[in-house]
Amino acid sequence: MLLTVVTVAGCSSDPAPAGAPKPVESSTPTSTPASTPAQPTPTVSATAEPPPAPEPRTSYLSVPALGLEDFPVRRYPGSPDDAPGTAIQNRGDMASPRGARGGVGPGEVGNHIVTGHRLTSTQPFRHLPSLAAGSRVLVRVRDVVHVYEVRRTRWTSFRSTSSLAAQRAPVPGRPGVKATRAMITLSTCATIEDHAAGNYWADEFDNPEHRIDKIGVLVATRRA
Repeated sequence: MLLTVVTVAGCSSDPAPAGAPKPVESSTPTSTPASTPAQPTPTVSATAEPPPAPEPRTSYLSVPALGLEDFPVRRYPGSPDDAPGTAIQNRGDMASPRGARGGVGPGEVGNHIVTGHRLTSTQPFRHLPSLAAGSRVLVRVRDVVHVYEVRRTRWTSFRSTSSLAAQRAPVPGRPGVKATRAMITLSTCATIEDHAAGNYWADEFDNPEHRIDKIGVLVATRRA
């Protein structure tokens, strides 16, 4: 006799055969949904501006109308033509004071002061009194050149505290006025003029009473 066995699967309503183990329900889903790939955290590249390089000890002054080219100017903490400044000039360089009683650096807003001998040492400012308005003054710091234009002349008296304060004021000749642009003061002795007037006064560093100052304003900055 032929016996046919038919097996039907997939119907939950069919009773389980006697003695068969009961199915164990599981809380685990039969299929795991596809997980969303983790998004990479964006990296923020914060490129900070590098701090400005410190001002070098020496800059270089050119005044074409005076035949000066790349003449060394040494900065120092102090006031115009004080003991350290006079010593720098006696050694042959020009001097540029910094600080509360001095001036600012080349190209900076305020008063950049440069002093030089006229009759002794290397005499870089021998002909400074004749420098005309409109003349160009170039100050090179590394590979940057600051170009100033001479605008006027003023005299400073070393026997007057108010005159000295006006010389080193942020706006030359105008103490108490806030500076809004870069300016320059080129200063040298008025020994010839003082002696011609019968004034032989001199301070402890042999500076005569008067200084002749040429005042200029910054008109351009460029690469050397």
